[in-house]
Amino acid sequence: MTKPLSDVELPARVRQWAIDSVGRAASVVSTRQLHGGMSTTIHSVALRVDGTVRHVVVRQFDNEAWLLEEPDLALHEAESLRRAARTGLRTPQLIALDETGGSCGLPVVMMSRLEGSVVLRPSEMDRWLRGLAATLAQLHAAAADDFPWDYFTYTDPFSLQIPAWSSCPQQWSDAIRIVQGPRPAFEPRFIHRDYHPGNVLWEQDAVSGVVDWVNACRGPAGIDIGHCRVNLAQLYGVEEADAFLSAYIEFAGPSFRYAPYWDLLSLVDILSDSPAVYEGWTALGMTGLTDKLMEERLDAYLLSLMRRTSEA
Repeated sequence: MTKPLSDVELPARVRQWAIDSVGRAASVVSTRQLHGGMSTTIHSVALRVDGTVRHVVVRQFDNEAWLLEEPDLALHEAESLRRAARTGLRTPQLIALDETGGSCGLPVVMMSRLEGSVVLRPSEMDRWLRGLAATLAQLHAAAADDFPWDYFTYTDPFSLQIPAWSSCPQQWSDAIRIVQGPRPAFEPRFIHRDYHPGNVLWEQDAVSGVVDWVNACRGPAGIDIGHCRVNLAQLYGVEEADAFLSAYIEFAGPSFRYAPYWDLLSLVDILSDSPAVYEGWTALGMTGLTDKLMEERLDAYLLSLMRRTSEA
């Protein structure tokens, strides 16, 4: 569900909708496309309202293939933002929703802009990883209740093939067999579903907010952990992914039971294509990564998970 990065102007009808949503006396001071989101077009918009400049974020759902699969994307994000506001985390606040595109020509969500920036090269890796873990543990402390969107895998486990690029095909075969088997029991939690370093904002070495809630749903906490860990393994390596897990276990407390199954499922869920450097990381300033390095790190991460599985 990705698209090439390019600078796109905010359409005139979306600008007008944004103005109308906060007051007809408002005006647009500036707009700037935000790079990093790969399946939607996102702009930071400065609006002058009653003499004060108000900063908002406008997300346009313009990926036709994704909308065909999930036509309720804008409503999903709006409800996710409302639910996320109850977690105690700093999250964007919903301002306006064009659910079907009646005003904007396509579904659009407008939300408040959080202060802070993405950090992919932390000065203190351990503190940074602990901040990521503590934030996720706080999110998972919130019950799922009756949130109407449920977790599902992006890739059918029974359609998986052993990756041709891997240097350890037998271990991949074993991993695929495991994820095709029974899932561990879990208590549904409200999960972000796309929790990774690119969706966490920082100010002065502290987490200032979590963004991009369009995929939030009811599901196993282990999927959020696993998704973040596979991102960390690709960005930095197994050691950092393991340090994040250790910190999460510490912050989540004795009620949390770690199961390697969810890590394996999160890993194989990204196997639809050969490993490649995520364009969002490059757009956010991460350098030095190569597709070959992604292959090597994913193999190393898989081997670490298979060791954990054998020890469980």
